[in-house]
Amino acid sequence: MNEPDAGPQVVFANFLSDLAVDLAEGQVLAQWAQQAPREAWLLRDGDALVMPGSLSEEFRRYVTDLTGVPRERTAVVEVPPAGAVPLAQAVRTAGLMERVAAHARRSGGALLPTAADASAVGFARELGLTVHPYATVDEAAAALPVTMLLNTKAGFRRAAELLGMRLPGGQVCGRSEVDGVVRDLLARYEEVVVKPDRSAGGHGMRFLSRKDMAGADLALATVGGPQGTWVVEQRVAVAESVSIQMENTASGTRALFSGLMRTEEGSFTGYVSPLPMSCAHVAEELEEWGLRLGRHLAAHGFLGPFGLDALVDTDGVPYASESNVRRTATTTPHAMVTRLTAPSGTAHPAWTVAKGHTGTAFGLAEALERLRAHRLAFDPARGEGVVLYADVPPDGRAWRYAVIAAHADGLGEWEGGLAEAFGLV
Repeated sequence: MNEPDAGPQVVFANFLSDLAVDLAEGQVLAQWAQQAPREAWLLRDGDALVMPGSLSEEFRRYVTDLTGVPRERTAVVEVPPAGAVPLAQAVRTAGLMERVAAHARRSGGALLPTAADASAVGFARELGLTVHPYATVDEAAAALPVTMLLNTKAGFRRAAELLGMRLPGGQVCGRSEVDGVVRDLLARYEEVVVKPDRSAGGHGMRFLSRKDMAGADLALATVGGPQGTWVVEQRVAVAESVSIQMENTASGTRALFSGLMRTEEGSFTGYVSPLPMSCAHVAEELEEWGLRLGRHLAAHGFLGPFGLDALVDTDGVPYASESNVRRTATTTPHAMVTRLTAPSGTAHPAWTVAKGHTGTAFGLAEALERLRAHRLAFDPARGEGVVLYADVPPDGRAWRYAVIAAHADGLGEWEGGLAEAFGLV
């Protein structure tokens, strides 16, 4: 398991962070924050979770039943919405600072933030905590410049060029230059993709063809403001989107896992690990790129998890696309899978995370009953089954789930059974 094994910690689910998207993009950040309950899978004896929104009691019992950590041995601090502000500010606005500080005093350990941004580092300093996995807060603060830079599309493109990664043809430019750059690149390529510099999950991206630009002005999303930086690139004929998740520790850079990203128009919708046979041939090059990036980050003081995404074209050639220097949508699910399969002795489980929509709305009790009735519920003894990893969806229909199997060939059967049990549409 790639999470800390010694000493209690404060798990800080700061999904509202300017690492991935400008805080002005409050709506998309609020949507991402709905996944904060998944951080409950990280809680160990003595840990506290500080999270935006609420965690249902039934989901908390479900998590503790599977992890074996008694509910009374952990704490959850629910922080009410405070607008598009960092979680630390929301904690202060809600008058919860002393409550969080009390947990920090009891733990005396580290803050484990979803995003190690300036606000989280300052919050840890105020609480007298370190920032996992740094030895001191000062070390975490020193890594902020490279962390911020490599979470941008332009920063990654420049680093990838320096590190010898294969990239789509493209150019970094200011907002006022985008229209001209698009037209120039469309003279060479059939289609291009336009990306705001600081964006994640496909937010603000546009795909354009020569037909789209014929006699028309380019209307960009508001992401990044009038002075923002953008990246315009050749649109690769994508067969598959892949990623590798890496980790920098004091002893070096290592690969944690890789997999296939499920996407729709550039937006992340799910993940399958390990890489399926159709794109397994890119694994070695993907890991080499990840190691180069890790060493580059380490040279600038960065420690912790990070991801590297790539596009595999219809000829099977991979192109590096972006880096996510933070905990990603797959970091916690992977830690959960590793933790839950440990008792069964499953060395390298296959797993997938996704979101499925049911025809009718129902709660967690019914969801779990359906899993049990169809013999799909995760079985710790076997190390296989379905886990509902992110609490009850607000609408009772958009369920986030993880499927865990001993071998990749078994994932499809488990997902097919879930579609039937839940009436997915």
